[in-house]
Amino acid sequence: MDRFRMIFQYFQSNSESVMNGICGLLALASVKMYTCFDFSCPCLPRYNMAYGLGIIFVPPVALFLCGLILNRQSLLMLEEWRRPQGRRKKDLAVIRYLCSSIMQRAMVAPVVWIIVTLLDGKCLICALSDSVDPKKFVGFANSSPVQVQQLLAKVPCKDDELMRNNTSRKAVSRYLRCWSQALGWSILLILIVAVFLARWLRPCFNQAALLQARHWSNYIDIEQKIFEETCCEHSRLFAHKCILHFFESMQEEIKLRSFSLPREGEEAEREEDLLQGITDQDRVNKLLKTWYYEKPALDISLATQR
Repeated sequence: MDRFRMIFQYFQSNSESVMNGICGLLALASVKMYTCFDFSCPCLPRYNMAYGLGIIFVPPVALFLCGLILNRQSLLMLEEWRRPQGRRKKDLAVIRYLCSSIMQRAMVAPVVWIIVTLLDGKCLICALSDSVDPKKFVGFANSSPVQVQQLLAKVPCKDDELMRNNTSRKAVSRYLRCWSQALGWSILLILIVAVFLARWLRPCFNQAALLQARHWSNYIDIEQKIFEETCCEHSRLFAHKCILHFFESMQEEIKLRSFSLPREGEEAEREEDLLQGITDQDRVNKLLKTWYYEKPALDISLATQR
């Protein structure tokens, strides 16, 4: 369990390489899930569109939420945005930087899923098969409107008896697949151009402000982790003291049974120093409340002078 806890804490760190690795794993997972997914179009009017568009857009929403959950910065951004002003002013540039970083990483896997589904073409064929204009295809000329709708809805089902001998099924399927792939390649090209322009135009903006926002976003993450580690250490020492006080009435029995208690001395002095007079539940709650509502200002000059 300790090993898994260490691995989880490592992946929860603020390292950009780790977060980029998580985004890459989510993107690969989205491709793997689509390849393993058994796509089966219902081939029914009014149901094809709901099913096809649902496969295209519903899984990306789940992948987007997974990207937000796995990104530690999402929780930091919400805490920084919602926290009281206190003694430390809020920097909107830092919040915007965190939001931009979170959204960029969380959108990788959903975009990969959408592009893969469009390039494959099955989902769009299922969704739009009964929406094409039957006048463009010769095989539907002698059928009634109701029959045309039923035939068009069964275009994705090549094994259906009605569509085995229909010469226009392949034409409709190729027509929709071409549109799907063209849309997929267009989205991919637009994203590549957008990333290219963003990287090349970044030096044209204020680099000092970007560096400051990046620095203080890292500081917020490191401060939160150190505060949690300090709270865990204080909780351990506080629990140790409470247990010792609980067993004070059993000293004689403990001695008779030859149990060894921790030695008093340097360790006890160190524990007392870390507790710093915070020896009851009300004081601990007051300390945590003070930290939340009145975070200390980012100025250590007075502490350095002392």
